[in-house]
Amino acid sequence: MPTARQLEELLDLRSAPIAVTFQTAPPANIPRVASPGPSGCTYWKHAAEGRTFYTEAADHYNCPIGAYTHAVDLPPERAKELEGVVGTMIQLGYIRQEEVAGIPRRESKFAVAVYAPLAEAPMQPDVVLVRGNARQLMLLAEAAGAAGVGVDSMMGRPTCAAIPAVMRTQHSVTSLGCIGNRIYTELPDDEFYFALPGRHVQAVVDKLAMIMNANDALADYHRERRQAVPV
Repeated sequence: MPTARQLEELLDLRSAPIAVTFQTAPPANIPRVASPGPSGCTYWKHAAEGRTFYTEAADHYNCPIGAYTHAVDLPPERAKELEGVVGTMIQLGYIRQEEVAGIPRRESKFAVAVYAPLAEAPMQPDVVLVRGNARQLMLLAEAAGAAGVGVDSMMGRPTCAAIPAVMRTQHSVTSLGCIGNRIYTELPDDEFYFALPGRHVQAVVDKLAMIMNANDALADYHRERRQAVPV
């Protein structure tokens, strides 16, 4: 997908953007993930490394929080684990009881999810996830705003909730990541996420070069002004 190459090259990304797509049945000619991961966001790492695959509901049972945000129906023993994890988070003061109901969740029942590098996405993704540093994602956020799908919110935990949030609003979301995601994906301390609605990615990339040129011109203006006006 040329759009993905443009995005990577313009922002000089260290990690490939990934595409996440939800479908009602396994896609033809795409393999199922070889084995269930310890978390849903582990599949983000696999896709960024170049793998294209799909997951079924059972492949998300190891991640009760991710299963919740993705609308995966857990078997009874796993549902109890979700209650236990949430209870522990509340006891630790990590979240408040009243926050739980507000965690974004997909509206449709989970069937399969397809993960791929954006450059090799086999179909239009529901959500595109971009990983980068503050400057890179600043530029991307400005491009999204110029394309009319600007940032609705800045999110923290759980990181996977960014996916249903974008699907619900069709606007972009910035996620600072959470400790679980940073461990499972090996996300560097200086990076976080920008999640885009898949159907608007081309429009955002079309604005990105303009935004970058504007920032370069404005940088020169602000440097000159800093020199002219003593601090």
